[in-house]
Amino acid sequence: MRRIAWLLLLLFAFAIPWEYSLDLGEPLGNIARIVGLLLLLAAIPAALQSGRLRSLGSMLWLVLALYLWFCCTCFWTIEPGVTFDRMRGFFQEMMVVWLVWEFAESAGDLRALLRATVAGSWVLAVLTLASFATAEAIASDQVRFSATGQDPNDLARFLDLAFPMAALLVNSESRWPWRLLAAGYLPLGFVAVLLTASRGGFLAAVVALAGSGLLQAYGHPKRLMAGALALPPLAAILWLIVPSGTLGRLATISEQLQHGDLNQRLNIWGAGWHAFVRAPFFGTGAGSFVSAASLAPIDTAHNTALSIAVSGGLVALFIATAIVASAIWSIAQTHGPLKGALATALLVWIVTSLVSTVEESRSTWLLLGMIALAGRLAVEQPEELAACFPSTDATAHVGETPGI
Repeated sequence: MRRIAWLLLLLFAFAIPWEYSLDLGEPLGNIARIVGLLLLLAAIPAALQSGRLRSLGSMLWLVLALYLWFCCTCFWTIEPGVTFDRMRGFFQEMMVVWLVWEFAESAGDLRALLRATVAGSWVLAVLTLASFATAEAIASDQVRFSATGQDPNDLARFLDLAFPMAALLVNSESRWPWRLLAAGYLPLGFVAVLLTASRGGFLAAVVALAGSGLLQAYGHPKRLMAGALALPPLAAILWLIVPSGTLGRLATISEQLQHGDLNQRLNIWGAGWHAFVRAPFFGTGAGSFVSAASLAPIDTAHNTALSIAVSGGLVALFIATAIVASAIWSIAQTHGPLKGALATALLVWIVTSLVSTVEESRSTWLLLGMIALAGRLAVEQPEELAACFPSTDATAHVGETPGI
């Protein structure tokens, strides 16, 4: 049963980036929700059959505390129906942290999860390029493109998180199909991010690719020079491929930062702040940001910290901050290129959280779960982890750490 649960966990990680592109409607929901429920059905008997549960680390306890606190907000929420619904959603999203902790047992398992995430991001990027290539999009002079069912800003964020993971795998993979999967994602994912015309996503992509470039240059300084020489022809190709309207929207980033309202985000943040000061300690209930801030139903907080503070008060914000601190501590336990990749991914997550509401995203909790796993393996299996993610090119080594 543990083997079945592990395979379903890999499928779950693969499905998360493009989950909204395959939605079967109620009562089934999107593909990640379906796989997640199957995973949970396999994980519970697998854990009971083994007769043991892995001791929880600090991040697991903090995630549990945050979920229980959000459950407590049911007693004073201003939106009971929404809060009860969010409890179900948070459980489905946060459970991935425990599932990764419980069923991933080796450095090879961590690498397999990274592969699955990059492969899923490949699917998302290809679907985005497919939407760009449709005759309807070309004829309508469309500016923003995204895979079916995906919000362009969220899509760009999903793609950004996979850049440092792909860069890590390029250096650590010894088999050419896996290396090709990772190396091919870097240009493909960047083109897809550009096509979304997401300004926040583009800035996060710059951070992600800068960190990825440093990973590629780690121990290979000549790669940095080769990358610099490749930039001019790559820029020319992108100039020819990406629509001028898309590039024009991205060109307004500086103007928005200096004089704009960040696409009305400043107004939303102001309304959110007023909602927070009315219930600063305990919040107004999980998922109640829109009602508390008197916004339109289609709006979101566009800021993760503010969303958590309004919904769960300072208590929830303190726990969430502790979770991020725990992630930083776990990354500090690792070494070499793995530390650089995880630090870049977490930095990208932090940047995107400033303009997006990401505590309700499965990708957030998958990333945190992998970071917690890496921290645990750095303590329990330091030699295996170093061999799986070596500081030198993996093609120079014979053999491979066992894993899928």
